[in-house]
Amino acid sequence: MRPLTDDETKAVLGKVDKFIGSSVKLLVDREDGTYCFRIQKDRVFYISEKVLKVACNVPRAQLLMMGVCFGKFTKTGKFRLQVTALDQIAPYAKAKIWLKPSAEQQFLYGHNVLKGGVSRLSENVEKYQGIIVYNMNDVPIGFGVAAKSTQECRNADPMTIVVFHQADVGEYLRCEDSLL
Repeated sequence: MRPLTDDETKAVLGKVDKFIGSSVKLLVDREDGTYCFRIQKDRVFYISEKVLKVACNVPRAQLLMMGVCFGKFTKTGKFRLQVTALDQIAPYAKAKIWLKPSAEQQFLYGHNVLKGGVSRLSENVEKYQGIIVYNMNDVPIGFGVAAKSTQECRNADPMTIVVFHQADVGEYLRCEDSLL
């Protein structure tokens, strides 16, 4: 594992910033210690510095992963956030949406969110802003990009797409071989 370059850091923090805004600082300097991002084989990991020091004793060839996989870089150099980062970014999310049980299942199958399936929506959500998707029990189930702002959603037709799907916890079953 190696530290991220400046360009890689900008790409990772830029993507995370879409979901949590200025709370990125809280992601690195937490109450339980300092955390950092490391990269190995195009995968970006979020790891405690305490664990990082211990992991340095393991040879690189034998080290598969450590910490939480936040996402990966594509072959074109773009960073793609993965569902494995959901538990870390959900507490700091600026924009949230809660789904009805019928829409929750459709979202977990990889479909976009329609206005008819929305139970609640955060105020001041902007168009194309990163948004965390919750079920009615306040459990984060995925994330996406807002297709409409809060104001546009109020007057929208029930069959209008309000959130474009990016990742959901159903990927743990559908794509388990490619997540890590």
